Amino acid sequence: MNEKLSITLPSEMVAAIKSRVDAGAYASTSEVLRAAMRVWLREEAEYEERITAIRARVKASLDDPRPDISLQEMDEWMDSLAAEKQ
Repeated sequence: MNEKLSITLPSEMVAAIKSRVDAGAYASTSEVLRAAMRVWLREEAEYEERITAIRARVKASLDDPRPDISLQEMDEWMDSLAAEKQ
């Protein structure tokens, strides 16, 4: 089902939309806006996927049963890694 909306856009956006329609890239203003919405929805879905993956990594880190290490132990470990690469 389609629904008609009335929106207000800055003149630069309106000019860009009209330019694409006049160039023949799109048949109508509605097609331009539908294409823009598809891109936005895809970007939103990708963002949600990234956030979900980050949350899963954070949870896995917090749930890690290995004991915490001190800052000094971390520094020593990092130093040992750097020494191995030299």
